[in-house]
Amino acid sequence: MKMTAAEILKEGELEKRSDNLLQFWKRKTCVLTADSLNIYPDTQKRSKAKELKLQSIKKVDCVERTGKFVYFTIVTTDNKEIDFRCSGEENCWNAVITMALIDYQNRKAIQDFKTRQDNESASPGQQERRMARAP
Repeated sequence: MKMTAAEILKEGELEKRSDNLLQFWKRKTCVLTADSLNIYPDTQKRSKAKELKLQSIKKVDCVERTGKFVYFTIVTTDNKEIDFRCSGEENCWNAVITMALIDYQNRKAIQDFKTRQDNESASPGQQERRMARAP
């Protein structure tokens, strides 16, 4: 998937906590777009990215600042938690991801509303039923 510069909201490094027993922090190159967070295992983005779509993110949670790091958790719709940390001096990833998630949810809500509105206006029986209920 090729991304243009206009689609990229933020690009840089994040540290992700591993899922194994020792839970080491591993540095990842991340690219946030309007629809997903792409996580690359290397800094040159040569290998395949793990794509975390915004539609599968429920919320950004547990934001905590300690010393030089800001820690946060992304909670997915299936209640899986993914832990990240970023340097406190940088523009914090948690805020940018949260704003992208809000923007995505707003776009989806508007799209759903327009679809529902189009479906109601497409069926002529709906108009007559609404008029019958009106005072």
